Amino acid sequence: MCLCQGLKRRQNHIKYQYTSVFMRTTEEIRKLYLEYFKSKGHTAIPSASLIPENDPSVLFTTAGMHPLVPYLLGEPHPGGNKLTSCQKCIRTGDIDEVGDATHLTFFEMLGNWGLGNVYWKKEAIEMSVEFLTSPQWLGLDKNKIAVSVFQGDEDAPFDEEAFNIWKSLGIPEKRIAKLPKKNNWWGPAGETGPCGPDTEMFYWTGDPNKIPESFNDDNVLWVEIWNDVFMQYDRQLKTKDSKQNTTEKEYEFVPLKQKNVDTGMGLERTVAVLNDCDVYLIDTFKPIIEEIEKLSGKKYGSDENTTRSMRVIADHIRAATFILGDERGILPSNVGQGYVLRRLIRRAVRHGRLLNIKGRFTGKIAGEIIQLFKNQYPELEKNNERVSGEMEKEEEKFALALEKGLKEFEKFTSVNGKIAFDLYQSYGFPLELTEELSNEKGLKVNKEEFESEFKKHQELSRTASAGAFKGGLADHSEEVIKYHTATHLLHKALREVLGEHVEQKGSNLTAERLRFDFSHPTKVTPEEIKKVEDIVNKKIQEDLPVHFEMLSVKEAKEKGAIGLFEDKYSTLGEKVKVYFIGDYSTEICGGPHVDHAGQIGKFKITKEEAVAAGIRRIKAVVT
Repeated sequence: MCLCQGLKRRQNHIKYQYTSVFMRTTEEIRKLYLEYFKSKGHTAIPSASLIPENDPSVLFTTAGMHPLVPYLLGEPHPGGNKLTSCQKCIRTGDIDEVGDATHLTFFEMLGNWGLGNVYWKKEAIEMSVEFLTSPQWLGLDKNKIAVSVFQGDEDAPFDEEAFNIWKSLGIPEKRIAKLPKKNNWWGPAGETGPCGPDTEMFYWTGDPNKIPESFNDDNVLWVEIWNDVFMQYDRQLKTKDSKQNTTEKEYEFVPLKQKNVDTGMGLERTVAVLNDCDVYLIDTFKPIIEEIEKLSGKKYGSDENTTRSMRVIADHIRAATFILGDERGILPSNVGQGYVLRRLIRRAVRHGRLLNIKGRFTGKIAGEIIQLFKNQYPELEKNNERVSGEMEKEEEKFALALEKGLKEFEKFTSVNGKIAFDLYQSYGFPLELTEELSNEKGLKVNKEEFESEFKKHQELSRTASAGAFKGGLADHSEEVIKYHTATHLLHKALREVLGEHVEQKGSNLTAERLRFDFSHPTKVTPEEIKKVEDIVNKKIQEDLPVHFEMLSVKEAKEKGAIGLFEDKYSTLGEKVKVYFIGDYSTEICGGPHVDHAGQIGKFKITKEEAVAAGIRRIKAVVT
């Protein structure tokens, strides 16, 4: 179970004010966490981009482990085999839930990893306990801690090892819950891949004189604060007997040769728990809320609707600021990541109207967010103009959409729930606005029908999100690895044909095709496409050898490597991983790749199109 689920159950108990003037700050907890794991021999690695590279399993980076998938499967990491980080994350599955006291779209995830049997359950759990309870670190009361472990099923046995470790560390047996896979199991990210049991830590947030003797994770006052995942299995498709006449897939759980520890602690929600307050009142949210109060003339916590709208605005503009401010530069559009960004901004604007905020306001709030985070994430200030400019443009476009929606509404002589939902989906009309307009015309909206349509939409969104988890680098299939290597040749060929202004802006790989986004101001002509295709195929036919080297940033630049050369690379133990395809392509990349280019097969570009202003997309296949 994730931290947000535990906190969601508790939202009616969360305070709207701080319990102490001595607030534990986000910066303090972030710094303490990284310092602790560095003292245990871990390399602190920088946050990766919010936009995953060469991975269709997610639209955005959703956890600290996602940028590390190649290393969890055996690729050597420049920082070594013990790592720690604070990763920027976006989760979009529950955007419509944002507005309660717990759900966040953007958040920071603290994590530590032991790659390849470097340490296992005993060491991981002992470090978790020390960081949580030692006065030198968080200093939490050990008597207020309870835990859960995997109870076992037909796929994998009860995690007796974790259970016994907790007992040896002084956690009473009644405070160690044995829970099923839905609570205490992680992964795989796709249909197949690394996975395993986890153990979760909970903290009592109720009356310290009334701590229950036993632990029940349904008690709203026990709040999850950390999760240690033990990747010890590889979920694989079973090989079918040729005589079997069934299309149903069967899986088996095979012990992994390389075991990994992967832990995750949501920073904002941990800070909220430590301060016993609403997550929107921690130090990195309160100034945003105060700016919204100033713009609206309303008070946070004054009533349920006002509070909900302020939370939506704060969360969505924060998430949009980080997406727009990312080095990979996603812009609002009607597809994929750009659609999520557009939806976030427009939902924030809708709630601004509910608060009667006058004029354009998203840029002002984004400016406050950039000031809060510019030291930790300097790319936000660097891309300040893009952030504010795109926010304001999207507000203008949405204002026009609302005007069109009002004209459309005037055509209706009745408004059922489906029409109300279509107005919401197409023009951004919140139900409250449709009801208000309907009342003026003496019409009544069927709320139940609207809710039914809304639930169908949510289910489709979640299904689409789940579908995105199939394939990609998460499964390291042979076909995906071929496509991954082909993107390097394509990138280089595009720069050769179109010019060195071409930079990769994103990619998406499946076992059937590659999709490659890049910067270029105009449509690529059929003649240019043919040239690019011919160059890639020529390099494949030359069967160029593929290898990687661990180089310093200076050495990589001297060798002509392309990729993101941000200052953060210098914190990776002074080394980056650079892949060479013969003497043709040199690029910073985590891997994996084929051993020689001839393994890729014949390369064919199937489509070229625009995805945003100045961003083109190529789709291609190999046979």
